[in-house]
Amino acid sequence: MKLKTLLVLALAAAVPALACAKKPKKVAEETPVQAAPAVEEAEPVITEECVMNVSLFHESVKNKMYADAYEPWWSVYTTCPNANKSIYTDGAKIVEALFQATADPAEKERLANLAVELQDKRIRFFGNDPKYPTNYILGEKGLAYLDFFGDTKLAEARECLSKSVAAMGSQSKITVLVKLVDASYALYKKDPNGLAEQFIADYEMASNALGEQAANANNKNAEAAGKQKDYVDNIFAISGAADCSKLDALYASVVQANVTNLDMLTKIAKLYKRVRCTESDVYFAACEAAHKLQPTQESAAGCASMSAKKGDIEQAIAYYDQAIKLAMVEDAMEDVADYQYNVAYYYYNNLRRYPEARKYALASVATLQGLGVNKGQGRCYIIIGMCYAATQLHGNDPKGRILNKTVYWAAVDKFIKAKQVDSSVEAQASEFINTYKKYFPTKEERFDLPNEFSGDTYYVGGWIGETTTIR
Repeated sequence: MKLKTLLVLALAAAVPALACAKKPKKVAEETPVQAAPAVEEAEPVITEECVMNVSLFHESVKNKMYADAYEPWWSVYTTCPNANKSIYTDGAKIVEALFQATADPAEKERLANLAVELQDKRIRFFGNDPKYPTNYILGEKGLAYLDFFGDTKLAEARECLSKSVAAMGSQSKITVLVKLVDASYALYKKDPNGLAEQFIADYEMASNALGEQAANANNKNAEAAGKQKDYVDNIFAISGAADCSKLDALYASVVQANVTNLDMLTKIAKLYKRVRCTESDVYFAACEAAHKLQPTQESAAGCASMSAKKGDIEQAIAYYDQAIKLAMVEDAMEDVADYQYNVAYYYYNNLRRYPEARKYALASVATLQGLGVNKGQGRCYIIIGMCYAATQLHGNDPKGRILNKTVYWAAVDKFIKAKQVDSSVEAQASEFINTYKKYFPTKEERFDLPNEFSGDTYYVGGWIGETTTIR
């Protein structure tokens, strides 16, 4: 009888303890007679019981037994939150699992608040961790806001994520970078006029960080970062914030106020280039100011575009030559290929200096081949073909008029080459082939010049200097 009584008393004592372990205990509010002086809260004591409970909940989490993990976890979380980092890494998993498992709105709300609270607590006790410092944890807090509160806490989520990325840069988690853009975009859609600048700034941070991760050959997640960069770039492209007139309205005064701030000018120039607003006067002003402070490939390319728009093609080419050299130093070889093509185009289209056009077009092809990239080569071969087609190597006498047509064989060779190496120009190349093959020397014309057309091939002389097939 005594044993039975003792068991009943023990169970009665245990029930309140278990109830407290399941939910935070609500303490009645009291109005103090006199405010107590502020004192530093003492560091929680790590007891043997804490150590044992850490082991218990960690083992349960490893086995995905989250309901079993909750009670020992809650005990540690509320009594010795400084015992181990796993209180927060495992705790996030426990809270997530229980949140998904319950249909009770009140319990869901409690767990949602708890998910955010435990990140604050982690900052307090483990914010100095060298691998996962406060700024990393802010990213986790931002994700918790989105995961547990959805669109109702967008501003809070975006603030945490933005602070985290601003500090962590390319060391940020890919998920944090992507969710920053998602949250910022959702807020921007609600207030396009008021939040455009914020959205652009967040996008720039995230896109740049993802770009750095994707370009890092030692990063095992480089491929995933590249795919997510494409995603955020697409979000920005369809957002409307990338509209050139909108950017001008935002950044015209910023450029004027920062003519001696190289970092700001370079960021603005890169943004304009990324969204293809390089015809903007604001872009030109940023590039020109930046170029005066410290020439970079971005500023040189911007000045080149500005010079071309003003009709000063020789100056544009000079700036592009600077951009090519600077981009090579930075190992930005895709940019080098673009600049080389632009120079080739100016020499062909504006100056009619065909040998120089071919020289730069072939240089662009070689640069792309070095990168293992086919797209972009086709347009270079088309430029060369157009240069050939526009050339007259002989006089205007009857024989010269026939021989002048041989350049179309050489031109069509280049259009065929363009199709072979770069499918993106196939339609354009085919159109040029159909156009220029009409001007090949006819059989009758070749018959009239048996010495020149005696075999299956023909050497097109002059600056072209290539052997082609007689058609």
